[in-house]
Amino acid sequence: MDAKGFVVPPGGGPVLSMAPGRSAALKLLSSETGESVVAFEETAPPGTETMFHLHHDSDEVVYVLSGEVTFKIGNEVTIGGPGGVAHAWKNTGAEACRVLFLYTPAPAGKFFEELLTRPTGEINGDEANEIRRRHRWEVIGPPPF
Repeated sequence: MDAKGFVVPPGGGPVLSMAPGRSAALKLLSSETGESVVAFEETAPPGTETMFHLHHDSDEVVYVLSGEVTFKIGNEVTIGGPGGVAHAWKNTGAEACRVLFLYTPAPAGKFFEELLTRPTGEINGDEANEIRRRHRWEVIGPPPF
């Protein structure tokens, strides 16, 4: 792949509507980066939380742009920290948060790319877990908060 630069303007990129008040604007797609990176900006209302999970083939980098987000990484509850271990997050603030997620290499981020191709709305249970498995996610347990 030839090297190239990317400019994604504010509000740019395809938007995945995940739940009321929760969306992800995909800034870099795996097909644009030779499978090396997927990046998206997620907006999540207060109380939004994730399952405790890990990614087998990708590191995850998280940068909180606004709001307050609490992370559980391994057995430690913190704000921020490394990927590669079981982790989850929750918006513990009073307002919506904005978080930039980066997966490298790209396989774990392809979960969100696949969701872009599906009808709008929440996806849970066995169907969501099958999509996670395809992209090498492993759910370890329920939200730990």
